[in-house]
Amino acid sequence: MMRHFDKKSILEADSSYRRDLINCLSGYKSLNLIGTKSQAGISNLAPFSQVFHIGATPPLVGILFRPHTVERHTLQNILDTGFFTLNHVSEAFYKQAHQTAARFEGSEFEGTGLEEEYLDAFFAPFVKLSKVKLACQLVEQQTLAINGTVLVIGSIEHIWLDETGLRADGSLDLNALGTVTVSGLDEYHVGKKLARLSYPKVGKPVQEI
Repeated sequence: MMRHFDKKSILEADSSYRRDLINCLSGYKSLNLIGTKSQAGISNLAPFSQVFHIGATPPLVGILFRPHTVERHTLQNILDTGFFTLNHVSEAFYKQAHQTAARFEGSEFEGTGLEEEYLDAFFAPFVKLSKVKLACQLVEQQTLAINGTVLVIGSIEHIWLDETGLRADGSLDLNALGTVTVSGLDEYHVGKKLARLSYPKVGKPVQEI
């Protein structure tokens, strides 16, 4: 049996129920730990599921942040310094990744026991255990008029990744890398590959590759 929600019933629902429902509707989402450092030199780490591809030439990623109406260390650090890292989460440390969302007084690296590292003299810290690490520089930020969320666009300056997950054509085997995904706010998943399919063309049957 299908359950129907119209906009009125959505808006009248309990706020936590509405939050959990709407957060799950987009399905499985990418999960990244964003590493930043304040101007005072304090490292910061936080989990984000609103990271998405913007373009490949030049290589760009986008991140959506909740309205900047309260203290948000990750966003403020990016705006202040212009640098951040994206780090894939694996099964080996997904619980620690989840815990980085807690309100620590100091660095989330210290609070969760995750080890930070610095590569190629990049300003922001990386998660040492991560198998896919991106070094990004802020190139644009916009506040969306519809709800006050902040869109940050970053240029990918460096990529470090475990070679076991890099295919010859440049694509990544996320199963081999053990990349963890998330649904909603607190449910974590390890991907299960169904198939990789050929480029779709009219009149040509789709094939597994």
